[in-house]
Amino acid sequence: MPGLKTNERPGTRAVLRHCRMSATKARVVLNLIRGQEVDRATEILRNTPREAADIIGKLLASAVANAVHNDGEDAEELYVSACYADEGVTLKRWRPRARGRATRIRKRSCHITVIVSRMPEERLVRRRAERQAAGAQRQRRVSESRRRADLAGRLSRRRHAAEAEAALAEESPEVQFEPESADALEVGSGELGETDEDETTDEDETTDEDETTAEQAVADVAEEVEEAGRAAEDGPEDESEKGE
Repeated sequence: MPGLKTNERPGTRAVLRHCRMSATKARVVLNLIRGQEVDRATEILRNTPREAADIIGKLLASAVANAVHNDGEDAEELYVSACYADEGVTLKRWRPRARGRATRIRKRSCHITVIVSRMPEERLVRRRAERQAAGAQRQRRVSESRRRADLAGRLSRRRHAAEAEAALAEESPEVQFEPESADALEVGSGELGETDEDETTDEDETTDEDETTAEQAVADVAEEVEEAGRAAEDGPEDESEKGE
């Protein structure tokens, strides 16, 4: 049973006619992307160091755009279902050679066709499952790396804190008090309170003594003034008595 003709294959196509390149050179690159997903085929063409890779890459992008805009397909669900290169017109030229002879030059061309189609449901389901598994694995790796980073940071912070505490302890060592030290402090505080009271009483006594001495001095001065006045009054009487 004969297969489908090139113009009867299902899918969305893009055709480049009269490409100035031999069909053999184009088929080498087309064999790399046949049956591949669109993303994978694009990566292969981008990393292939051949002149045909650039031309076929542009043709593949055109086929994907036709499928998206004309047929309403999703670009992520497309794959290269068929791609082939047919021989085109060959230009014949002559090159002069030795002894008056000539050699024929054949400048070949080709027609390149790329067909993209939607992937089967089984393949789509398998692809989704693989992506989910890859995403879950990546999420586990990310969470594990974050957990390790947090643990390392926590350990480093603890180590730095311990080093800082050790440095502080070396610079200013703490004094350890015994349980009896509290009682001693209380007794000392009581003694200090008693000495303060004694000092206040002594100060009060000194102020009282100063006040009494000042009062006595004032009284003595007053008595002397009174005695002087009395002496002044008694002076003339004594003189009169002496005159008699």
